[in-house]
Amino acid sequence: MTKSLPLAAMEKLLKAAGASRVSEDAKVALREVIEDIAKDIAERASKFAQHSGRKTIKSADVKLAARG
Repeated sequence: MTKSLPLAAMEKLLKAAGASRVSEDAKVALREVIEDIAKDIAERASKFAQHSGRKTIKSADVKLAARG
C-alpha cells in the first residue's frame, strides 16, 4: 500500500494530543495504523454502497462503516 498521508500531519495529530516532541518512528507508526484503519473502513463502505445498488460511496456509507 502506498503511503499517502504526510508525516507532518501525523506530527500535528500527536502534538494536538499533547506530545511536546515526536520521533520520526512515532510518526511512521501512526501513519501505518491510521492507513490500515482507513483501508478497512473504505472496504466496508464500498460493500455498503454495492449492497445498496450504487457504485458511488456516500458519506453515510463511510460513517456506517466507521461504527464497526
